[in-house]
Amino acid sequence: MSDITESAVDANYRVTADELRQFIERFERLEIEKKDIADQQKEVMAEAKGRGYDVKVMRKIISLRKRDRDDIAEEEAILEMYKEALGMS
Repeated sequence: MSDITESAVDANYRVTADELRQFIERFERLEIEKKDIADQQKEVMAEAKGRGYDVKVMRKIISLRKRDRDDIAEEEAILEMYKEALGMS
């Protein structure tokens, strides 16, 4: 390779390495933020538990709030049907 070609390849490598480093560092910062948020969520649940709330039920409600009402209704209807079939109602 000529000196000009080698310089161009080196320049491209540096740019690529810098860009790669930026992506990795951004991802690492997001991982730290994600851990911080998870810690805050744990604190909220611990506080709620300390105030007498059932954290297991709270988590279920949070899960339900993320879902479509029709999906929830369908699941509840099937659950009720299964319970009746097993004599649990």
